[in-house]
Amino acid sequence: MSNPVRIQDDLYHAVNGEWLETAVIPDDRPTTGGFADLDEGVEKLLRADFKAFAEGKEKTPFPEMDEAVKLFKQIMNVEKRNAEGIKPLLPYLAKIATIKDVSELNARVRELILEGVDLPFNFGVEPDMKDATKNSFLVLGPSIILPDTSYYAEDNQAGKALLGVYADMAKKLLALTPLTEEDQAKYLEDTLAFDALAAKQVKSQIEWANYVDNYHPMPVDKVAELLSPMDLKGLLRSLYGEKGPKEIIVFEPRAIENFNKIFSADNFEMYKHWAYVRCLLSSTAYLSEDLRELGGTFRRTLYGIAKAPVVEKFAYRTASSLFSEPVGVYYGRKYFGEEAKKDVVELVKKIIATYEDRMAKNTFLKEETKKKAILKLSTIEIKMGYPDKIDPLYQELHVDESLSLLDNLCAISGKRILHSLNKLNKPVDRSEWGMPGHMVNACYNPFANDITFPAAILQKPFYGIDQSVSANLGGIGAVIGHEISHAFDNNGAKFDENGNLADWWSKEDFAAFEALTKKMIEEFDGIDFYGGKVSGELIVSENIADNGGMGVTLGIMSTLKDADYQEYFKNWARVWCLKAKPEYIQLLLSSDVHAPAELRANIQPRNFDEWYAAFDVKDTDKMYIPADKRIRIW
Repeated sequence: MSNPVRIQDDLYHAVNGEWLETAVIPDDRPTTGGFADLDEGVEKLLRADFKAFAEGKEKTPFPEMDEAVKLFKQIMNVEKRNAEGIKPLLPYLAKIATIKDVSELNARVRELILEGVDLPFNFGVEPDMKDATKNSFLVLGPSIILPDTSYYAEDNQAGKALLGVYADMAKKLLALTPLTEEDQAKYLEDTLAFDALAAKQVKSQIEWANYVDNYHPMPVDKVAELLSPMDLKGLLRSLYGEKGPKEIIVFEPRAIENFNKIFSADNFEMYKHWAYVRCLLSSTAYLSEDLRELGGTFRRTLYGIAKAPVVEKFAYRTASSLFSEPVGVYYGRKYFGEEAKKDVVELVKKIIATYEDRMAKNTFLKEETKKKAILKLSTIEIKMGYPDKIDPLYQELHVDESLSLLDNLCAISGKRILHSLNKLNKPVDRSEWGMPGHMVNACYNPFANDITFPAAILQKPFYGIDQSVSANLGGIGAVIGHEISHAFDNNGAKFDENGNLADWWSKEDFAAFEALTKKMIEEFDGIDFYGGKVSGELIVSENIADNGGMGVTLGIMSTLKDADYQEYFKNWARVWCLKAKPEYIQLLLSSDVHAPAELRANIQPRNFDEWYAAFDVKDTDKMYIPADKRIRIW
C-alpha cells in the first residue's frame, strides 16, 4: 500500500488493509473474510462430498447421512421441481384459506403448527431458568417482518423501503395463487396491517439482549385468559393430553398482556390472511427455481446480496441445516484431527485455570463471591469438535422420494417441532450440543454452564497446530476466553454453576460489577459506523466477553518465555477481518449483539497495558486511551 496505516493508529486496517482493498464479496453472500471465509471453505468441502455421495461415487458412512443426501438429490432435481411449480404448496394454502373462524383454528391447531403455520403467538420448550434440570413451556409474541421494532419508526426510511420490497415480492407471489385479484390485494393489505399491530407490542433487539428478563412465570389459567380467544389449554391438551404444564414462562409480557391488541375474533380474517402470506413466502424456496429466486428477494435486499445461491449450494445448505448434527459429526470425524482436539482441550483447561487464578486475585469481589465464581469456572463442561453420538431424532427423519420436496420438508419439520415440544416432560439432556461440528462458531450455554467449540472453527487464523502459541492465544485462545467470560457477563453472571438463575453475589459486589458494565456500554455507545450508530447497550454482553477473553489470554502470555505480543494482537485483528455489504452492516447495527468486527479488533486492545508496550503506543496515537479510562473487568 502506498500510504500504509500505522498500527498505533488503527490495528485493524494496519493488519487487514491490503486484503480489504482487494477482497471481493461473493454474489450470494453478504460478507467475506474471517468467519465467512472459513464457512465458505467448509461449505466447498462438504458440497463436494455431498455431490460424490449423490452420484454414487462414495458411500455415506452412516444411515442419517443417507437421508441428508436424499434431500440434497431431491433439491438438485430442478426439472421435477420446475414442472411442479407452485402446485405442491396449494393444498397447504387451501387449509389456511378455508379456516372459518377462531373456533376452527383452535380445533385444528395441532395439525397447523406441525405444518409450520404461524399462530398469532409463538411458543416452545426450553430449560427452565430457575431449575435447569427441567424443561418449561414458554410463550412469546408473533414474528414480525422487519428485523427489529426500530425499523417501524415513522422516520425510519430503511424500514419503509424494506416493507415496500416485501410487499412487491408478496404481490407477485400472490398472483400465482388461486385467489382473485381483489382477494390478493386484501390479503397483502391485511398482512401488513397485522404485522404493524404485532410490531407495536413485541420486544426490540435491545430488550431481547437482556435475556434474563425473559423469565416471567405465570399460571396456565392466567396465560390462557390473556391469549383468549386462542384456546391455549386446548393446544396444550392436543400436545400433552393431561400431562401439560401448570405454569408457563412468558418471554414477552407486553405482547402477551396486550394480546387483544394484536389478535381477536374481530380481526380473525386479518390474521388468517397474514398466516396465508407467511406460509406462501416461507415455502417458495422449495418449489420451482423461479419461485426460489422470487421468494428470496426480500432477504437478499435486507442482506445486500446480489444473487440467489446456485442450486448446488442451496441444496447443500438446506440438507446440512435440517440434518445438522449428522453432517457435523461426519465433518468432525473426517476432517478434525485428534491431535488438534487434544491440543485445544488442553488450552481450554489452561485458560480456565488461569481464569480461576485471576478471579482469586480480583480486586472488587469479596472472598465469598470469588469462591462461588471459581466454583462456576471449575464446573464448566467442555464440548470440543463434535458430539460422540447423534441425536435419535435423526433416525426418525426420512425423505420419501415419491413425495414433493415441499411435502418432505413439511414432514421433517413437523417431526422436529414435535421432538422439541415433547421435551417438556423429560429432564434436560445436557449432552445435547448447541452447534453442529461443521459450524464456524462457538458458544457458552448459561443453562448448562458449558462451552462448545465446533470442529470447523479450529482452523487458521483462529488455530493452527503449527501456528505460534502467541498467535493461537490471540485467535482461538481469546475466543475460548470470550466464551468462558459469558459465564460472567451481564446475563451469565446471574446463573450459578448448575445453570440456574440465582443471586450468588453480594449486593456490593454486583453493584461494582454493574458500574464496570456501565463503563463498557459507554466505551462503545454512539460510535458512528457506516452511516449508523453503535448501541453500547445492545452489544454489552459480547463486549464484556471480548474484554475477559483478552484479559485471561494476556495473562497466559505473561507466563510464556517466548511470548510475542505483537503477533498476539495481529492475530486478534486477523480473526475479526471482515468485508460486508452496506445493507448487512446496517442490519447488524440494529440487531446483532456483537460489536462490528472492526471495532472489536480496535477498541478492546486499548484497555490493556500490554497493547501499549507491544507497539510503543503513545498518547499522540489514535489507538491510545488514558490509563484511567481503560476497562478491565475480568
